Amino acid sequence: MPTEIEAKLKVESHEQIIRRLNELGAEFISDHVHTDVYFDDDAGSLVKTDKALRVRRLLDGGRQRFYLTYKGPKEKTQPKKRQEIETEVTDGSSIEKLLSALGYREALCFEKSRQTWRLGNCDIALDELALLGCFVEIEGPDEEEIAQAQSRLGLADLPHIQESYASLVAEQLGPQTSGAKP
Repeated sequence: MPTEIEAKLKVESHEQIIRRLNELGAEFISDHVHTDVYFDDDAGSLVKTDKALRVRRLLDGGRQRFYLTYKGPKEKTQPKKRQEIETEVTDGSSIEKLLSALGYREALCFEKSRQTWRLGNCDIALDELALLGCFVEIEGPDEEEIAQAQSRLGLADLPHIQESYASLVAEQLGPQTSGAKP
C-alpha cells in the first residue's frame, strides 16, 4: 500500500523559502487552488479511528481536476507517515453523490492555495490557508531525504506538525465542526 511520508512546518511567509528554492535550483511545478471536502458517517467513525475520506477539487490553469483520497491512521513517527490511496476521478459531483449513498456526509470543507516545487527527490508544497496561515510540506521517499531537504531550505529547527489541515481547520472553526477532525 502507498505510504505518504511528509514533514509539515508552520512558517511566517513563503518569500524566503521561494528565494531559497530558486537558489538551490529547485524546479517549480505548479500553482493550484485546492478545495478539500472531507466526508464521514453520522457517528464520526472515520475521525474516531484517525482516518480520512476526501474529495479534492484542484483548479489547474482554469481546468478542474478531482481526486478521491483515503488516508489511514497516522503512525507515531516524525515525519508523519500514513497510508494514502488516491485516484483521479472525472466527475467530483458524482463521487460526492456516491459517498452520500454509502452513508457518508460532508463533515468539513476548506480551500488552500498551493505552490509545488521539486527539490531532489522531494516534493515541496507551499500552502496557504485563510484560517491558518502559511505552511511548508516536504514529502519524500524516506525520513532522511525529507530531513535533508528541510535542512537545505533552512528550516531544520522548525518542529513538525502532526495534525492534518482538516484537524487544524476544524479546531479553528470550533464546536460546529466537532467530530470533523480527519
